[in-house]
Amino acid sequence: MTVQPVPADSAPADFDSPDDVARAFAEQGYITDRRLATTTFVMSRLAKPLLLEGPAGVGKTELAKTLAAATGRRLLRLQCYEGQDETKALYEWDYGKQLLYTQILREKTAQLLADTDTLEAAVDRVAGADSAFFNERFLAPRPLLEAIRSEDPVVLLVDEVDRADEALEAVLLEMLAEYQVSVPELGTFVAKQAPYVVLTSNNTRDLSAALKRRCLHLFLEYPDADRELEILRSKRTGLGDAAAQRLVDVVRGLRGLDLRKAPSISETIDWARTLAVLGVSELDAAVLADTVSVVAKYERDVERSRQALPRLVDPNATVPSSQDQGHGHAHSHGSHTHGGHSHDHSHDHGDHGDHGDHPADDGRRVRAAKDTPGRHDDSFGARGGPADAPAAPRKVGTGQGTRSFAPGNRGGARRRPV
Repeated sequence: MTVQPVPADSAPADFDSPDDVARAFAEQGYITDRRLATTTFVMSRLAKPLLLEGPAGVGKTELAKTLAAATGRRLLRLQCYEGQDETKALYEWDYGKQLLYTQILREKTAQLLADTDTLEAAVDRVAGADSAFFNERFLAPRPLLEAIRSEDPVVLLVDEVDRADEALEAVLLEMLAEYQVSVPELGTFVAKQAPYVVLTSNNTRDLSAALKRRCLHLFLEYPDADRELEILRSKRTGLGDAAAQRLVDVVRGLRGLDLRKAPSISETIDWARTLAVLGVSELDAAVLADTVSVVAKYERDVERSRQALPRLVDPNATVPSSQDQGHGHAHSHGSHTHGGHSHDHSHDHGDHGDHGDHPADDGRRVRAAKDTPGRHDDSFGARGGPADAPAAPRKVGTGQGTRSFAPGNRGGARRRPV
């Protein structure tokens, strides 16, 4: 069976212009920019599928939901996943129902085959009645076929198509190009009303050129600060306007970190609602650190976010570094007496801020500067000589060697006199 579709230009228009799209979406709480509104308007007029690509949480799925709400169409959703086959996307036969009917009609089947003499004749008789069990009564449509068979116009959302296998993309091609689905046992179903088809992808893999060729394409990125703040206001989170603006700046700063998963728009909205529930009116690093897990979903991301929050909340805040600590103070070790010589070891480290190199190098230079000839008078030293003069070698008499290597002292301790 084949049903001719209604031409796209003969169907009533849902939008008059891109501005009309923006207005209708805003009434549903979805804030668009000019590019998104224009692409949606063109999609509605040309009756072409729209492929939305971009990171998770930028509003791709929400756009399809808003499109359905703004136009009054029913939303059909095909959630894609790895290993999905065509029976979950197109249709399948209700075998349980067919078996039940077979059992109920068992007596009728026996009557049908009563006058057959051979097995071949019985098979031919049953084959002639197979259309009774392969018709629309036993057909279980899935989202793709249901969108085509629907008497009323619908919005078909093929969500996260990049997660499905490439084989499913081939199944989609006929539907995306012709708005029709072929069922071998029944024929080809063609849409009476061309559906709005929105496909989303998080870019986990590249999609085929054949699929992209059949679609309008739009890459959605995180919105700018003004638009994200407008989105936050439209959701009526309960957070004050000043705090909401500050929160948007913080979230945008977190997205600039090397996180495994950047905070999405929907998570920003959840964070604003969380802060509103806690009664927060002014943001500070402490309360944001306590609730950052709303937007950071991995432990490493949580730790990195907590470390960055003080700087993101107050960009002018300075955190003392280890190089700044311990500079500009004097250490007095008091006076020590060595062999009747009194020496004062108090010294001033001065200001180390201009060293420019590693602190260890600074220490070596300071010590080298102090170990210079002449820094002590000639009376300094263990033997009374100059500190930089080499010590005189000690003379050892022959008698000491004779005593050390006497026969009685070899290989052991000295003997005590008896």
